Amino acid sequence: MQTRQLGKTGPVVSALGLGAMGMSGMYGPSDRAESLATLDAALEAGITLIDTGDFYGMGHNEMLIGEALKGGKRDKAILSVKFGAQRDPGAGWIGFDGRPAAVKTSLAYTLQRLGVDHIDIYRPARLDPNVPIEDTVGAIAEMVQAGFVRHIGLSEVGVETIRKAHAVHPIVDLQIEYALITRGVEDKILPVLRELGIGMTAYGVLSRGLISGHWDKGQGKAQGDFRAYSPRFQGDNVDKNLALVEALRAIAAAKGVSVAQIAIAWVAAQGDDIVPLVGARTRARLAESLGALDVALSADDLAAIERAVPRDAAAGTRYAEAQMAHLDSER
Repeated sequence: MQTRQLGKTGPVVSALGLGAMGMSGMYGPSDRAESLATLDAALEAGITLIDTGDFYGMGHNEMLIGEALKGGKRDKAILSVKFGAQRDPGAGWIGFDGRPAAVKTSLAYTLQRLGVDHIDIYRPARLDPNVPIEDTVGAIAEMVQAGFVRHIGLSEVGVETIRKAHAVHPIVDLQIEYALITRGVEDKILPVLRELGIGMTAYGVLSRGLISGHWDKGQGKAQGDFRAYSPRFQGDNVDKNLALVEALRAIAAAKGVSVAQIAIAWVAAQGDDIVPLVGARTRARLAESLGALDVALSADDLAAIERAVPRDAAAGTRYAEAQMAHLDSER
């Protein structure tokens, strides 16, 4: 397995990480047995970076991962956990809590559900507009001192917040959406990360399946599937976006690889300080994603990809308007 270091002060992790969110219903029903088999296959393949959130299935995802790590497998994993998103019993999103006391309480629950004594990278899922980021990061720093957390990360925040947080405690990585059709991070955020020596874990590298090469308009309608409300999957937008996928498919076919593999490889090629996260829910999709590590993109390949999928070609925003308003990274 190829490896990359998360920032100047972070751990060395596999060059590809596994995002486990989809195993807890965010994209419709999932298969528990297949999820566990996929987690096990990822660890056996040398994937060390496993990403989750305490609000994925309201603890379900953490307990699932905890089960997968039993039998002495904890040492194979670098656990990245997001916390703080608030949800009601009907699965509605109702805010974010970044208060120091809430940080520590969330961590206590997470340690219990995962069945571990520490979290490798702990990060607020979003910026709490009512709590200074210095207070939130300061509370995590106390947990670092206490031995319950190894490193601190951030998620979906902008340059001002990154600088403030990094001044309190070294930040090892920013988790943010980055893909061929989601490239806003390149303008301001990525240069600041590189200035400060902070890595990036890129989620949504296949745009929630949209540019995987496996998506069609008949999918994503199951109850609880986030994509039923995502602007990029609606109306004329999805037709325009799927046309981009077909342009990308021609390039992939010429190289003898899949659309998903070339999309993942493109993200990985943007810098050794970037680790793509793939949301594989099955062993078959995991195997396909792992194949992306063997895809070498030449300068000509990268230029062809840029022509096929120009930077601002995607139709629709990555979240609905109400959710976009909560993203510090979009300000």
